[in-house]
Amino acid sequence: MKKPFYLLCCVAFIISVTMFPIRTANAVNAVTPKAKILMEATTGQVIYSQNSDQKLPMASVTKEMCLLLWAEDIDSGKLSLEEKVKASAYASSAEGSVIWLNAGEEMTAAELLEAVIVSSANDACIALAEHSAGSEAQFVKRMNERARELEMNDTRYTNCVGFDDSGHYSTAHDIAIVTAELMKHDVYRGWMLTWLDYLRDGETQLVNTNKLVRTYNGILGGKTGTTDNAGCCLSVCAERGDMRLVAVTLGCKDDDERFSTAKELLDYGFNSFEKFTPETDLTKLKEIPITHGVVETTKPIIKNQGIECVIKKGRAADVKYEYTFVEECEAPVEKGQFMGEYLVTLDGAEVFRSEIVSKEEIPRLNFWRCMQMIFKEIFSF
Repeated sequence: MKKPFYLLCCVAFIISVTMFPIRTANAVNAVTPKAKILMEATTGQVIYSQNSDQKLPMASVTKEMCLLLWAEDIDSGKLSLEEKVKASAYASSAEGSVIWLNAGEEMTAAELLEAVIVSSANDACIALAEHSAGSEAQFVKRMNERARELEMNDTRYTNCVGFDDSGHYSTAHDIAIVTAELMKHDVYRGWMLTWLDYLRDGETQLVNTNKLVRTYNGILGGKTGTTDNAGCCLSVCAERGDMRLVAVTLGCKDDDERFSTAKELLDYGFNSFEKFTPETDLTKLKEIPITHGVVETTKPIIKNQGIECVIKKGRAADVKYEYTFVEECEAPVEKGQFMGEYLVTLDGAEVFRSEIVSKEEIPRLNFWRCMQMIFKEIFSF
């Protein structure tokens, strides 16, 4: 009787495993964001990253580059918040999140910008792109040019709103760069933090897609994005004291995951890290021999002296400093020429690095310079 009983138990076990699989580590990892990063905005220092250089679709987080270009246009006087923008038939045909623009309808740039920032309106975004560059294609060209200027080397735009396209992608790291740059502009600050507003005399409701604007202490703003290929994406910026942090998460499974992940990243940064200015020991900056120069030696300087970085809280006493130098330099030497490196580490990890450079130009010694030096010495008596 025991044999059939054991056989029955084995069959039941196989069925249970098949129908109700055990949650392995791989299964858990499968539902986490595809990429995420936490960066300190003012220094550009990465505090945490996971797959942050992986090229991924970014959905409407795309619009951050649009907003950056328009902010720069506003600052330069190329775009006025009060000027009228007429919607084309193409803009009015946009799908997804929209404010239902009619072809030929006019709104101010301010109204359309608020629609883009608060409710991620695709039709408003296209209308502004066409207005400021003549066509969406020309505006996308500007987006890619600005990305290259910001050294967002793993980003490519094919449209201005974030529709899925095989050639349209970015990385969490690149998005953190454009987010930090965008947050330097205060023109959008009020709209970034607006939870609910109306256009067309109350007929069109705008609801902020970024839930953290209502719940997170120090939030400055950000951008959400959702498509079938991209999943749920988010880039946000928050500030407390002298710390300004950018959190980006791409490829989340749902709304809750993108906001909880961003909140966890921001909390980790604010709770565990602080700003720190590396010390400079001038006695460590040794004289560098100069061959064939008008002087025999020169004392270099640290190029980026006094610039802040980010370290773990309460660990300033544990920071280590390393100074390395070239053996010698041959004249002529240019001002700012590389002469060594200054490295700051904590627990063996780099937290700051700067070149050590020449503080002056040093000409090469030739016959005429030699004669000038001889005569100068003679007549100095």
